Amino acid sequence: MGQPVRDYLLTLCVTAAVTCLLTGPVRKFAIAAGAMPAIRARDVHREPTPRLGGIAMFGGLCAGLIVAAHLHNLDWVFRQSSEPRALLSGAALIWLIGVLDDKFEIDALIKLGGQMIAAAVMVLQGLTILWLPIPGIGTVALTQWQGTLLTVALVVITINAVNFVDGLDGLAAGMVCIASAAFFLYTYRLWYGHMIEAAAPATLFTAILMGMCLGFLPHNMHPARIFMGDSGSMLIGLVLAAGAISVTGQVDPDTMKIFAGSEREATHAMLPVFIPLLLPLTIIAIPAADLVLAIVRRTWNGQSPFAADRGHLHHRLLEIGHSHSRSVLIMYFWSALIAFGAVGYSVHSASLWIVLVIVGLSALGLVLLLMPRFTPRAPYWAERFVPPRYRHRRAHGDEAVSGGASGVAQEAQQGPAEGQMGEAGGGRRERPPTAAAGVRGVNGATALSARSRLSDRDTADSAR
Repeated sequence: MGQPVRDYLLTLCVTAAVTCLLTGPVRKFAIAAGAMPAIRARDVHREPTPRLGGIAMFGGLCAGLIVAAHLHNLDWVFRQSSEPRALLSGAALIWLIGVLDDKFEIDALIKLGGQMIAAAVMVLQGLTILWLPIPGIGTVALTQWQGTLLTVALVVITINAVNFVDGLDGLAAGMVCIASAAFFLYTYRLWYGHMIEAAAPATLFTAILMGMCLGFLPHNMHPARIFMGDSGSMLIGLVLAAGAISVTGQVDPDTMKIFAGSEREATHAMLPVFIPLLLPLTIIAIPAADLVLAIVRRTWNGQSPFAADRGHLHHRLLEIGHSHSRSVLIMYFWSALIAFGAVGYSVHSASLWIVLVIVGLSALGLVLLLMPRFTPRAPYWAERFVPPRYRHRRAHGDEAVSGGASGVAQEAQQGPAEGQMGEAGGGRRERPPTAAAGVRGVNGATALSARSRLSDRDTADSAR
């Protein structure tokens, strides 16, 4: 068996390419099917945007599994393990529930029940937690019911953590991509570096998950042309949870004696990313923290934990003055710091320089949080490669995006609150092109019906 890194790279690229190519047709289908709800009170986008991006991501998942099943270094995973089949079964079920929710807005409790059923389907096919490494004790075998309940709980927590953070353009896909990249390095080291074959399915899952997110991001970055919707956010959350369950509950810590000395030392060495109950907090700590804070906040206010509001972390970043793009980048930064920091610490837990680097980067992140009005400027030679808001101002002034004489007149009538977009970084931001009269505003979409504008976004009748 040769080094499979090239096969993983090929699987990742095929998954990303299929997802990217399918997103365009899926977007047109979503518009035609009416899966494009009106602006709601807690939404941050200004124009109705189609959902159902999860259809393209599910297509990328299927393509990645098919390609991997025919590669020399990965086909044995499908012959010797039932985990890929379990993942596909659970993913198909959760994806179908998400598609129905994107179109018909099903009840939150029904979605929760569907998430539990999808997790149970994976458990029935062998993707479950068999034991736990407990510090100071070693390996603790779980009964069938204990493993099932713990697996279902981990899947539901991870799915809802990713779903809760899906509030800004490109945020959920980027954060999950960062988490899966860090997780891939960890699982690949376990399998190929230490020849633990039980980590191979999780390595495959994380490679496919990276491809799904990378293929969807070009269509989902600000301003997004399509949203992944619940069909996408719940899907990538389930795939991430499946990888965590596979490597955490299936790999016996006793096999790590070859590089950790003993079972107890192995347990301590792999503790940062090896306990299932802590894995969502170390790999996707930001979404998990947002999930916990949202539940506490809504319960404290006498609301249902599933009630929508504008109190998520990304909403807070916008409120203190950060722009949309900067808020997403800040969330990326913290996700990468926590995910790669946990993986790095699991490799060299005794290295002081890793702790110092994490502390230094954390201080840098706090500084970025406290500087919402600072707008970085690119060098003159690189201005053609960056958005206009990061370019230096010329002496003769910047060219404004007017959209024609009618656009200027419409902007004067709408006023600064609706016709202009403020620059959180102190510079100038481009105003999106104004749709012509009689055209409904869809991000990058062709006109389908009369344009419908909201005079006051706060009067929207539903919440995201």
